[in-house]
Amino acid sequence: MDSQNTASSELTEKDKKFRDFALNGNLWKVIFYVCIPLSAFQLFNHLFNILDTMMASHVSAIAVSAVAYLSQLQNMISAIGVGLAVGSSLKISEAYGAGDYKLVKKRLSTLIAICAICSAAVLCMLPFTPALLRACGTPDDFIAVGTKYFVITLFSTVLSFFNNVYIAIERSRGNSKRILRLNMFVIILKLSITAFFIYGLNADITMIAVASVISQAFLFIMAIHNLLKGNDAFTFSFGSIRFRKNIVNPMLSLSFPVIVEKVAFALGKTVINSMSKNYGSVTVGALGISNNINGITTQMQNGFQDGGASIISQNRGAGNIKRALGTFWRLLIIESVIGLIMYIVLNVFAGPITYLFANSTEGFNEEFQKTIIRVFRYDSFGGCVPLGVNCAVMALLFGFGKTKLTLLCNFCRVFIFRIPILWALQNFTNLGSESVGIVMGASNILTAMMSSIVAFFVIRNIKKEMSEKNKNSQ
Repeated sequence: MDSQNTASSELTEKDKKFRDFALNGNLWKVIFYVCIPLSAFQLFNHLFNILDTMMASHVSAIAVSAVAYLSQLQNMISAIGVGLAVGSSLKISEAYGAGDYKLVKKRLSTLIAICAICSAAVLCMLPFTPALLRACGTPDDFIAVGTKYFVITLFSTVLSFFNNVYIAIERSRGNSKRILRLNMFVIILKLSITAFFIYGLNADITMIAVASVISQAFLFIMAIHNLLKGNDAFTFSFGSIRFRKNIVNPMLSLSFPVIVEKVAFALGKTVINSMSKNYGSVTVGALGISNNINGITTQMQNGFQDGGASIISQNRGAGNIKRALGTFWRLLIIESVIGLIMYIVLNVFAGPITYLFANSTEGFNEEFQKTIIRVFRYDSFGGCVPLGVNCAVMALLFGFGKTKLTLLCNFCRVFIFRIPILWALQNFTNLGSESVGIVMGASNILTAMMSSIVAFFVIRNIKKEMSEKNKNSQ
């Protein structure tokens, strides 16, 4: 049995080559090689999601509102898969960097089994969908329009559990270009099918969910194919599934704080949107559009965060702590430069960009454009560079397994630096719609300051541990 496991836990030549590159190659080249495709994917995915929302608006105003509302509930459920993917893949990267390929295979196979269990639990919710939506305070008109949509979306969510894990596994072995190719095809496929359903067949929002299932099913099939192909450390094996503490606990201990963080963040966004209604529906729309515009920057930065965390984790696993810290400092420079460049570009072209959102079939709404720009100016000032700093720190914390600290930072971002400040502005000032922009900007700056302080103490402790190990080895 042991000999079989050993034989099936070897690396392919490609994986051996990348591991050597990640641990010994020029660090700038490693970061750009891994992160640029991930950054491009995140950017294109964000842009296509905006187009997808525009297509939903073609159905009806109530339809696009229902999709927007139900997507927050979907995000809370999806947080389980995203959290498992982020936390567990870091432990896989760590074992990969340490050269423990048997452990890579055990963690990978066990992670997929855990995903299957979570998926079964989600599917058990299907008969209770209307009751679940009412329990979440969903308006009756949204339930009437969106129940079938939400049921089908749950199937898409289950598929995304596996797909997120697969993408994280490919990321941990440096296959960023494969991730970009596969996901670009999925995005284009989804948009094409949605466009056909909406514009060709004049279908309702239920068919938007069907398009999501079809596109996610394609990626799921490719994931299964690639995970079963071959017999190396990065392939799935039933015989390698181990529900033991030493296998499961390290992955879940990293994943659980990420899951809580994602759920809390989605809940916090819902609260902010609800509070913004005090300034009128136009402000809610302006805030959403401002977030979409700023998302062009933050999604690119998130790509470097994800890739950087994987590189840090690999080097940490190999004992290259100094190189892992060097990755963080380089990420900090890259993320800040991206933020500064995009802040200048987006603000220079704020007029033409916001015109696209303020110009509908009913004509150009100049007041709506002014509201968007007013919110966006504050939002981008506090978002582009500060959130770049925050992304670099998050990569450091994820890479060193400090997910409880990432939970703390992002929890404070919404529930201390955002919601209370907006409440204070609404109750103690006469500011109008710009209040939501001020809150977004202020919360992002305060979050960057807090994460920088956290990073200072984390790095100090890491260096202290390194110094003590060096003394003991002497």
